[in-house]
Amino acid sequence: MAAVQTANPSRFIGFLTTPWVDKTIAIIAITPNVLELYHRYTAANLSFVRAVAGIQTIILVLTMVFRRTPVRVTPNPWYWLLAFVATYGLIAFYAFAPRGTPIVAIIVPNVLVLISVAIMIWARVSLGRSIGYVPADRGIITSGPYRFVRHPIYSGLFVTLFAFTLRAYSPLGLLLILVIVGLFMLKSVIEERFLCDNPEYAAYMKQVRHRWIPGVG
Repeated sequence: MAAVQTANPSRFIGFLTTPWVDKTIAIIAITPNVLELYHRYTAANLSFVRAVAGIQTIILVLTMVFRRTPVRVTPNPWYWLLAFVATYGLIAFYAFAPRGTPIVAIIVPNVLVLISVAIMIWARVSLGRSIGYVPADRGIITSGPYRFVRHPIYSGLFVTLFAFTLRAYSPLGLLLILVIVGLFMLKSVIEERFLCDNPEYAAYMKQVRHRWIPGVG
């Protein structure tokens, strides 16, 4: 019985790392992103900032479609659930965020969004085909913004959410943003816990000490 219990996870991981399975999962995973992009670029009130912000999502979609097949991927259902809730919760927030009140001049959040988009585009291009929503080893990336922080895409995301708070503050909106930030912080820790089994990533963690903000955390 013990031998069967040991073999099953190995077979399941082997299934998840099969190229056609990984490709299918990727296409299904990005479907909400594609729908959001379509809605964004066909909306009558599309602004310059929203148009530019969509570029990083386009890169996300393309790199997910052509992503590298993982050497290993977590079979832990709780990690998959966390990835699902964080990723699609963020999309749902952008789509249905409560209306709020600007608390600074509109130029401030607009500039912050453009900065965050630049960070995320740089990070996504650097990450390239080593991309996924759940913890998986698709090759260790240490170039670009990954030289300064271990999760630069999340860094850019946090700046975007901060800009959103400044642009449309509401108590409910702030609460939802804090929940989303907390989910992505937890996701960061879980991804690192999974990847640190790779000696190359373990060495990278010692070299790049900070997760989201250089010199801070």
